[in-house]
Amino acid sequence: MTDQRARPDPEEPPVRLVKCPACGGPSRYHPSNPDRPFCSPRCRQLDLGAWASERFRLPADAPQEPQTPSAAPFQDV
Repeated sequence: MTDQRARPDPEEPPVRLVKCPACGGPSRYHPSNPDRPFCSPRCRQLDLGAWASERFRLPADAPQEPQTPSAAPFQDV
């Protein structure tokens, strides 16, 4: 007798459960989940809305003042 059980495809990435960044619930991190790393379309949209309304911001330093050169970089000949 041969074993008829389905075997996992070696090309298929493993299914991992990760924490949803929006709600903290479990989320399948796998290509079959179109909302990954989020658990649902709702959490994905909430996160997008937070970025769009600028509730999330990347830290940035204040722009530096341009420095005036002490000598001209080019000289006319």
